[in-house]
Amino acid sequence: MRTAPTILHLDMDAFFASVEQASKPSLRGKAVVVGGLGPRGVVATASYEARVFGVHSAMPMGQARRLAPNAAYLVPRFTLYKTISERVMELLRALSPLVEPLSLDEAFVDLEAGGVAWDEPSARLAGVKLRADIRAVTGLTGSVGLAASKMLAKIASEEAKPDGLVVIEPGTERAMLGPMSVRTLPGVGPATGDHLRRAGITTVEEIVEAGEDELVRLLGKAHGHGLYAMALARDDRPVVAERETKSVSVEDTYDVDIHDRTRVGLEVQRLAERCVRRLRGAGLSGRTIVLKVRRYDFSTLTRSETLRGPTDDPAVIREAAARLLDSVDTTGGVRLLGVGVSGLADYTQEDLFAQAAGERAVAEGPVEEHAAAAAEEQPSLAERRWPAGHDVRHAEFGHGWVQGSGLGRVTVRFETPDSEPGRVRTFRVDDPDLEAADPLPLVLRGPDGGGGVPGAVSQAVSSVPASLPKSWSGSGGGAATSRP
Repeated sequence: MRTAPTILHLDMDAFFASVEQASKPSLRGKAVVVGGLGPRGVVATASYEARVFGVHSAMPMGQARRLAPNAAYLVPRFTLYKTISERVMELLRALSPLVEPLSLDEAFVDLEAGGVAWDEPSARLAGVKLRADIRAVTGLTGSVGLAASKMLAKIASEEAKPDGLVVIEPGTERAMLGPMSVRTLPGVGPATGDHLRRAGITTVEEIVEAGEDELVRLLGKAHGHGLYAMALARDDRPVVAERETKSVSVEDTYDVDIHDRTRVGLEVQRLAERCVRRLRGAGLSGRTIVLKVRRYDFSTLTRSETLRGPTDDPAVIREAAARLLDSVDTTGGVRLLGVGVSGLADYTQEDLFAQAAGERAVAEGPVEEHAAAAAEEQPSLAERRWPAGHDVRHAEFGHGWVQGSGLGRVTVRFETPDSEPGRVRTFRVDDPDLEAADPLPLVLRGPDGGGGVPGAVSQAVSSVPASLPKSWSGSGGGAATSRP
């Protein structure tokens, strides 16, 4: 195990909600909840202002609305989030060739491998500069943890939230971990936590006191050994630059159960097409087709079929998904459907094309035909949907975003990331002067391609928070104090 805190963990602060606040001046400092807005939607991210009311990610949206009825509820804009994430990851890769993304807003970095840090002062300097660069390039804040291992670096970034930096110096790990809840350790979820609590173990120090043999008795050999090692602050996992993709899949949850078998079949075909587009976008193909069906009673069924070799042919994948659906009883209704492909490869077995019904005239035929059919079925002006939070442009009033829609009307607030809070106007949903628009950049790029800084970026190092041991050190900090 290394002896310097050169493993960095970055976690962007309330990422989706922060992006929405940065792009919408009227929402800054207010409760914002991003997620599915239908009856079965769940919270993807809540701003720190919304967390004060008890709203958190993975919570049913209906419960969130009861807790925070006056919050802004927005539909995610994943294309924008991905674009911003890519800029953040570029900054991380400039620090080191060993960057391990965990999600759009979270990653590990081995600073030592990049030659930018070799001891505590150099690691701290790299962390401070990274936070400043992220703010300059994206206008957003991220929290940074620095430690000698991945586990400790992630714990440090949690303590740094929001908008801070915490370093765990080698030699202080055991004293820091001891009083913490067992849930702090990776792999200890609600079930494991409850099991340990019933055995009288609630803190990390109590895990150490119980001993390895007791942990193995309680949790089994693999989990017991691993958890005991982590309680002793032992974590030798390296930062892995490239994670192998094991599968590509898409799924949809429906606001109302689908009972019509024909409609279920059409949904499966549509999901298969989307899955193929993702496969091809990643330059992959796969051998195993997987169908996922969650029924009206929440029971979830999965069916799979393995082909002779990998394919990315849409007709083959559609037909395999249809065959799998034939083996599933959808009586009573379906609430979720998913189609996935696993057994991935970076090549395609051409002879599998013969499995498709009928001959293919050209390689891209089925996808092009599907796209053409979809184009012919574009909704009329009166049928257009206006998701809350998404961007629009009006011929007279310019750029804005949807505050809400219903009863044939759509309400729009006209503002941009660098404007004052804008005015609200209401239009007919079929207003020909109103159209969907692309998101605007949060930070205007300078002439050299770099981002401009929206206000001064503070790099001051604050005193150690009273709640942390003196061996810890933090910097920065936001107005909110809750953590994700």
